[in-house]
Amino acid sequence: MSLDGGRASGPESTFVSAPDGLTLHVGTYGPRVRNDLPVVCLPGLTRTAADFDELARTLATDRQRPRRVLALDSRGRGRSAHDRNPANYNLAVELADLLAVLTALDIGPAVFVGSSRGGILTMLLGAARPAAIAGVVLNDIGPVIEPKGLMRIKSYVGKLPRPKNLEEGAEILRRLFAAQFPRLDQAAWLAYARRTWDEREGQMVLTYDGRIAKTLEGIDIEQPLPTLWNEFDSLARVPLLVVRGANSDILSAATVEAMRARRSSMQAIVVPDQGHTPLLAEPALIRQIAAFVVACETSRQH
Repeated sequence: MSLDGGRASGPESTFVSAPDGLTLHVGTYGPRVRNDLPVVCLPGLTRTAADFDELARTLATDRQRPRRVLALDSRGRGRSAHDRNPANYNLAVELADLLAVLTALDIGPAVFVGSSRGGILTMLLGAARPAAIAGVVLNDIGPVIEPKGLMRIKSYVGKLPRPKNLEEGAEILRRLFAAQFPRLDQAAWLAYARRTWDEREGQMVLTYDGRIAKTLEGIDIEQPLPTLWNEFDSLARVPLLVVRGANSDILSAATVEAMRARRSSMQAIVVPDQGHTPLLAEPALIRQIAAFVVACETSRQH
């Protein structure tokens, strides 16, 4: 494990070895020594720790209860190393990576915020190590994944055209996602582009290994996807908040209701004018998540 300092107002970068030796990157925010529950953020299939920057900064700098926040780059994403074998971009390997990170950084029970694939990892963690979890925020993911949405994702992962600059990247994303996010302004699309491409040696490079697309090759819209109800039920003893984008084609309103039928205490938030996945950048949504984290802490004290 090694550390290097981030920019003054940004996260520290922590590097941890995965079980197979691959280097994993974790952005860490907030105080290192504190009794408050930490928060662990897990991004989507092709997303990175940067997706949680606004949320993490808010939680880490709260005047009354600043807390430690960790945001993981899964292997092949962000500042984590790419895997020589793309077959290792699978949930079993990524769960082992997550467990290694929690052990290396001595993270006890934590509140997990999982976006899309990160939420699936959280449910798998609930089955594998339930004591690690003190609360869960599932961001636009549940036990049933809508196949049409997954096919939409399959259509562009690893296939985005390479933009000449961030402005062109923002336009590519706007054309691709405007139906899901009809109200984003130009500044928001530019911010989205910054989280999707890095500039290296004058070229725009994706922030993920394009070979991750291989994980989607076997998906057939005609075949029902396996459900995760058993894994969802592993979270029965911890507070649960579900965030759904009103325009989502991955998490349906019907699935949210089915989740609520199994968990009457589950909280749910619908984010208007956003799809898969809500950006976790709106101040009102961040306040709701922050309040949920505090409630998780309070529930453990009683």
